[in-house]
Amino acid sequence: MDELKDYNVRKIEYDRILICVDSDDFVSSKNAFNYACSLAKHYNAKLGIVSVLETGDLNIFQSLDKETLKERRNQIKELLEAYGQKAKTYGVQDLHLMVTEGNPGHVIVEQVIPKFQPDLVIVGVEEKNRNRNTIGSQAARIVNDSNVSVSVIR
Repeated sequence: MDELKDYNVRKIEYDRILICVDSDDFVSSKNAFNYACSLAKHYNAKLGIVSVLETGDLNIFQSLDKETLKERRNQIKELLEAYGQKAKTYGVQDLHLMVTEGNPGHVIVEQVIPKFQPDLVIVGVEEKNRNRNTIGSQAARIVNDSNVSVSVIR
C-alpha cells in the first residue's frame, strides 16, 4: 500500500511499434494492423511490419524447391509492401518491412524483436480462435516469451 501512495502515473510513449501480420489470414491481422497504425501515427513512432514464411506449412517437396520458396517469399514481400502503402496513406511516416522464415513465434521472439527493438509488439487473433477464449499458439508464444509488452487485438 505504501508503494501505491508514493506512485505517480506516468504517460507511456511509444517510439517503435512492431505489428506481426499473418500472410494467410487477413481477418486476424486487420484489426491489429489498424491498431498499430493508429498508435504509430499518434505517437509518430516507427512502425515495423513483419510477416513470417512458415516453412512448417510447406511439404517436403515445396521446402526443397527453390522456385516455390522464391515465389512464396515474393508473395509475402508484395503483401508487406501493400500493408506499408496502406500505413503511409493513413499517415504513418516511418516504416520498416521485414520478411522472415521459420516458426513465427520463435523467429519473432528470437530474431525480429532483438533486431528491431520495439517498445510494443502487436499481434492479432486467428479467426478460427475468435469463438474461444484463447489465442493462437504463435501469439501465445510471443506473449509468453517476449521481453517487451505485447498487445493481442481481436
